[in-house]
Amino acid sequence: MAELTPSVRPPHESYLRLFLRFLRFGLLAWGGPVAQIAMIRQELVEEEHWIEREHFNRVLAVYQALPGPEAHELCVYFGMVARGRIGAVLAGLGFMLPGFILMLGLSWAYVAYGMSAIGIGAILFGFKPAVAALIIRAVHKIGEHALLNRQLWAIAIVAGIATFVDVHFIAILLLSGLAYWLLQKPQLNKTNLHSSWLPLLALAILAAPSVLSLFGYGLRTGLLTFGGAYTAIPFLQNDAVVVGRWMTNEQFIDGLALSGILPAPLIIFSTFVGYLGGGFAGALALTTGTFLPAFLFTILGHHWLERIIANAATHAFLDGITAAVVGLITVTTSQIILAAWPQELAPALLALLIAGLSLWLLYRWKAKWATAAVVLGAGVVGLLALLL
Repeated sequence: MAELTPSVRPPHESYLRLFLRFLRFGLLAWGGPVAQIAMIRQELVEEEHWIEREHFNRVLAVYQALPGPEAHELCVYFGMVARGRIGAVLAGLGFMLPGFILMLGLSWAYVAYGMSAIGIGAILFGFKPAVAALIIRAVHKIGEHALLNRQLWAIAIVAGIATFVDVHFIAILLLSGLAYWLLQKPQLNKTNLHSSWLPLLALAILAAPSVLSLFGYGLRTGLLTFGGAYTAIPFLQNDAVVVGRWMTNEQFIDGLALSGILPAPLIIFSTFVGYLGGGFAGALALTTGTFLPAFLFTILGHHWLERIIANAATHAFLDGITAAVVGLITVTTSQIILAAWPQELAPALLALLIAGLSLWLLYRWKAKWATAAVVLGAGVVGLLALLL
């Protein structure tokens, strides 16, 4: 087990039990990073008390400032504090494996038969409003634990406005953290804020989609996508559509749609991009490159990250980033939901009804399988509505 801070109290679990726990998280990982983080928080922080709430918030803030999918990085982190580096690898693999297998299967079916043949167009209608409800509930859950005073509320609101007017998210996060640190500086006894940042690796990528170049595309994406999976979209779109030209924009959007309905980090669409570029080997190479940094940041830099989290001078800075993230994801996900909402009156009303019912069920139904049941049930409702 890794050396822990006093606030970390994970149970001792066998490697198999740890892997199966995070495999279950992967099977239930509907609704994107916001919902996935809320699910991980609920079980490991609120129910089983692996770490304290404040510690979790600061860990999350650190991963928000690093590139890669935050929910996956949190799984690697919890695996690390439970059973060391082997636990980190098992937890990370368990969380990503269901989405990878499902996306690999859908990619094969897409290439072989097309989108309409695999029925995605029909069930997407029901999935989208249910996922919207899931995101609304997740933002609420995260926000109520992160926005602990008026200053943090103000930072979240300003961050949301800045996101809406297209201020770069890195600037939003860093300025928000700095602002709250300055506001809290008297309470910190004027302790100096100091931290080092991991260097970024700039990779030269070959234009042809060989297995090696696909791995390179993925590695660069994993290293440079600060702020979560949504920032990976322009990198991979440029590599696959503009530079490599092994995909069209329409195919790229189809891959995003498929990833949005899977229980997986959104960045799993890299598997689809890799499959169209190089088949199974290409999918494995691009996915490995994309997720590798998320493993290495924790496995190689765990003690460095914990020192940042434990340093009192960084607490206000990280709390400010957490508040900014609440505003950022609220606006970003709202824009995505509104862009995907039906435009015609009857479908829009039906989608609103599905979203409302899904939100009600998500708040009332506390079973661990509730999320999967609600999303799949919404897909069935949407399919029946379009068939009738």
